[in-house]
Amino acid sequence: MRSLPLSLSRRAFLGAMALMAASPARASPAIRVAAQKTGTFAWELDVIANHGLDKAADVTIETAEFASPQAAELALLAGQVDIIISDWLYVSRTRSLGERLTFYPYSSAIGAIMTPPSSAIANLSDLRGKTLAVAGGPLDKSWLIVQGAALRDGLDLKSEASIVYGAPSLLAAKARQGEFAASLNFWNFCAELEAEGYRRLVGVEELAMKLGATGPLTNLGYVFDEDWARRNEPVLTRFLEMTRKAKDILAGTAEEWERLKPKMNLQGAGALAVLRQRYGQGIPRRSVEAEEADARTLYALLARLGGAELVGKARELDPGTFFKIAKGG
Repeated sequence: MRSLPLSLSRRAFLGAMALMAASPARASPAIRVAAQKTGTFAWELDVIANHGLDKAADVTIETAEFASPQAAELALLAGQVDIIISDWLYVSRTRSLGERLTFYPYSSAIGAIMTPPSSAIANLSDLRGKTLAVAGGPLDKSWLIVQGAALRDGLDLKSEASIVYGAPSLLAAKARQGEFAASLNFWNFCAELEAEGYRRLVGVEELAMKLGATGPLTNLGYVFDEDWARRNEPVLTRFLEMTRKAKDILAGTAEEWERLKPKMNLQGAGALAVLRQRYGQGIPRRSVEAEEADARTLYALLARLGGAELVGKARELDPGTFFKIAKGG
């Protein structure tokens, strides 16, 4: 019996099915990010994956873990990753050396000076003759802001107090042992101490406003190559929107913190609530233009205190330091 020819519609259907079988599904555009295993960015990446925000945004995130911010910075310059977390001082200094890096606000959570529960220290002037531990080293931006604010009150902390530098986790442990009169540490370590009854003498963001900032100043940002950003602006824009959604989920959902708690290695039972509060306060809410204006104001002070070792050749914030998304981008 002779076979009848396939109908046109059936042939078209089978042809379409053959094309679908032969053509793999389109892969989402990939962004390679650097993260530290215990950092807040790692928390956000976890939330993104848990809620499928990357799939909804049509973005594939490829994560590379690095042991230190310096290692991530080298990886970015070498083209091994697309985005890292760093500060605008690093970006401006690197631009002065010819690299075209740029910065987009990530967090204004900076840190604070913490004192023991029974301490009689009530202001910066009371630190005269005392031991102050400083996390991050002599060129840490928070420490320079504290110095600038103290100098306005007639106190030179570098010469009138005993300064001890160390790693954030080590200084937090020694603060619990009562080795310092006060400690300046990163915000997450301060939050844990606060939950244990330590007093927040003053936040670095408060001191920055005394020195001319008009609002909570972004400390850290997403840092990437400017040319890469312009070539990939649609996917970068979706990435930034996606990470903002993750921030809002973390700020507004206690259950997410409970889910992430095993990864945080917290010391005290009450730390989670304080971490969530301080994290939410650190989400940038201002325009990039406002952030840039305040950074420019503080840059002159920081350049004077830190010198060329901190800012490089540039005495002013480089105009391209802050990234602005193109209209319609």
